[in-house]
Amino acid sequence: MMAVLAAGCASSGVKNPSGVPVTHMNADEQGFVAGTGVESQDLVMVADKMSRSILGIPQIANAATPPSIVINPVDNQTRFPINKDIFLTRIRAQLNSKAQGRVVFLARHQMEELEKERNRKREGQVTSSSDPSVQEFKGADYFLTGSLQGLSTRTKAGTSDYILYNFHLIDARTSAIVWEDMAELKKQGLEDAAYR
Repeated sequence: MMAVLAAGCASSGVKNPSGVPVTHMNADEQGFVAGTGVESQDLVMVADKMSRSILGIPQIANAATPPSIVINPVDNQTRFPINKDIFLTRIRAQLNSKAQGRVVFLARHQMEELEKERNRKREGQVTSSSDPSVQEFKGADYFLTGSLQGLSTRTKAGTSDYILYNFHLIDARTSAIVWEDMAELKKQGLEDAAYR
């Protein structure tokens, strides 16, 4: 019985009926399944560039206390129906993991739950490590947002797409754009790809 189980375990695994195995790749590599739109390697390159650029500005590099940043949605003006906010998610994760506390992101997308928790602490329903009477939400110093804009051309010869990735940091007090950076990519191909 044990020999049957061992043989069954040894031969288990997913088999692709066409005989083509799955290829594991790094997110910053271009795969053999690619189109002229936004691909993972573009996301990695753009997010890494923006993260480094943000850390270099005086408002962040020379701040006495870490500035608080709120992320606002990205405006996708390209023809590609992609998850546009994935760029800011990656930028935030990069800064949180690599910037050693030089910036703080505020979880405004969780405000409803945060308000409920604050009220529970004030009412004594749950404990607080600090005085419940001073539990207030921190205000934003900056808003981080961006846009994806594109130009597309299609002929019998193929498809060409240019995408401009633009991100900026806005001072919450003055509305001044204190930082802005961009990346741009142009791709051409014989066949268009479907993006989801």
